[in-house]
Amino acid sequence: MITRGQTDALVFYTRFALDHGVTPREVSEIATHLAFYAGWCNGTAAAIAIGTVFAERGIGRDQLPPASPDLLPLDQAAEDTRARTVEQSFGAISPGLVEDTGAVLFRDLWLRPDLAPRDRSMVTVAALIASGQFAQISYHLGRAMDNGLTRIEASEMVSHLAYYAGWPNAFSAVAVVKGVFESRGD
Repeated sequence: MITRGQTDALVFYTRFALDHGVTPREVSEIATHLAFYAGWCNGTAAAIAIGTVFAERGIGRDQLPPASPDLLPLDQAAEDTRARTVEQSFGAISPGLVEDTGAVLFRDLWLRPDLAPRDRSMVTVAALIASGQFAQISYHLGRAMDNGLTRIEASEMVSHLAYYAGWPNAFSAVAVVKGVFESRGD
């Protein structure tokens, strides 16, 4: 809902998520994460919609993650490989984007502790599928599987997303997912 800017539906699904065990901290982290992956305007619109649900349920700031939490440990070897690849591919074109990708996304956002790395990866892959960003799925699905997402869960996620992001996005994504499965031998 956040990725597609569907804030009216987001109110319903935020209530649904909270009623089914998703914590306010996790909802907040999902919205924060998707502000980067779905765009800042979608993220801020989502924060307003989610805020109405939090207000009606008496969910206060004390139940949300801090703005600057103690971050999870960084896998320095994986980060060095990722940073080198991004720098080689895009550094000469957009050095600011390359720098922000490292500093903001992978050395901050991805290390926030209030959303498990597996869940953060699932949210990212779902956002990529919902927005039709198929070129990014291979990297992020591989990372999701490194973070514990199983083949069955990835398959179910694509199937589930067909209802929310449309069959064309799901079918376009499933070809990429197949390639990731085959390349990993999972």
